[in-house]
Amino acid sequence: MRLLTRPELERHLRNVSPALRDQVQLRLRTLQTLRRLQTLRGLRNMRGLGGLPSGLRNLRAYAPWAPGRRPGSGTYTGPVRMDRRTRRLIGRLRPGDVALIDHVDLDRVAAEALVAARVAAVLNARPSMSGRYPTLGPEVLVEAGVPLVDDLGDGIFQHVRDGDVVTVDGDLVRVGELAVAQGVRQDADRVAAGMAGAQDGLAAQLEAFAANTMEFLHAERELLLEGGGVPAVRTKLAGRPCVVVVRGYAYQEDLAALEPYLLDISPVLIGVDGGADALLAAGHRPDLIVGDMDAVSDRALASGAELVVRVSPDGRGFGAARLAQLNLSAVSFPAALAVEDLALLLADARGATTIVTVGTHASLPEFLDRGRSGMASSLLTRLRVGPKLVDAVTVARLHRPTIPARALAVTVFSALAAMGGAMWFATAGQSSVDDVAVWWDHAMAALRGLW
Repeated sequence: MRLLTRPELERHLRNVSPALRDQVQLRLRTLQTLRRLQTLRGLRNMRGLGGLPSGLRNLRAYAPWAPGRRPGSGTYTGPVRMDRRTRRLIGRLRPGDVALIDHVDLDRVAAEALVAARVAAVLNARPSMSGRYPTLGPEVLVEAGVPLVDDLGDGIFQHVRDGDVVTVDGDLVRVGELAVAQGVRQDADRVAAGMAGAQDGLAAQLEAFAANTMEFLHAERELLLEGGGVPAVRTKLAGRPCVVVVRGYAYQEDLAALEPYLLDISPVLIGVDGGADALLAAGHRPDLIVGDMDAVSDRALASGAELVVRVSPDGRGFGAARLAQLNLSAVSFPAALAVEDLALLLADARGATTIVTVGTHASLPEFLDRGRSGMASSLLTRLRVGPKLVDAVTVARLHRPTIPARALAVTVFSALAAMGGAMWFATAGQSSVDDVAVWWDHAMAALRGLW
């Protein structure tokens, strides 16, 4: 027996009674729902490097029927949003967009942000896995079901304009009927083979990392060894604990687990670029925002936090220009280190007693995922501030909330008052109650006498 296609079924339904047509359509919708649930169940059972990306609990972000996708066809259509800096692009993405990036060795944090934005596909002008070291981003996208087409070449930025509707068909990218670029369509097998190949070159990368570390140490010797060059800020950090929030690995879980600590201790809150938005989303206002100011919202910049912008040693930086357009003032921090490392060094140099990190990398794969320059910056910074540094997960596990002195005094006073009241009513208080009852009766009788 031949199965009917959907157009044939719809033609047949026009010739039946409305009641029967409604029953058939209801069963069709039920079958579609069951297929979607099966897909979601399969996604929950995914296994890989760390399983599904942490911090992404909304499974709709992984659904193959997201806007702009055509399930089963292998073709994905949507408006393209493009930027050579991935983290700057994230804030402009909407569900169903096609993200065009220029990102060699796509890291896990950027990939998780792309998945969370529910993009229809990701186009990369560069290789997302160069083979220099194991990079986690491609695996995150592939596991989430987001199409990734790699190595499209720099020319695609000249052939496509922001907002153009593009079609991703296999490894081919078209604008209308015109093919503008062809790359490499990544899948689970390609990603696994790339990860295995990258492991072979890991030793060479570690050697290069050692040389890169020495270059960083030479260039930033005064900052890393002596704490020189750290700008003065109005926010008081001396003698206080602080929390540095990066919108990175599992930052949402870290912030949620840290909530009792934040309410109990009231530390200084430092948002690193988009980390300021993460704090606002969790109901906390940042005291300081440190970064390039390219991945943070206008709302966060205008929240009243003190701003510290990273600039190059000669004083240039994208963030300074943006803040000038918004008529906001900022303290400049000239350095070549990563922005999260600048936040740690600032807290250390200005006398913070404890530095709690949220969303930063902790494991070796996450550490390697940053690349050589990021690895060198992070390693040297952690050697500098190491005695004060503690991970949010550790703080959340060890912290025990304390009862404020005022709350404790109110509780004790209330308990004593309740005990005294009970004793008074149980003894001499009973006669007083009788006197009040008699007085009340006399008062009511006098009022009735007026009428």
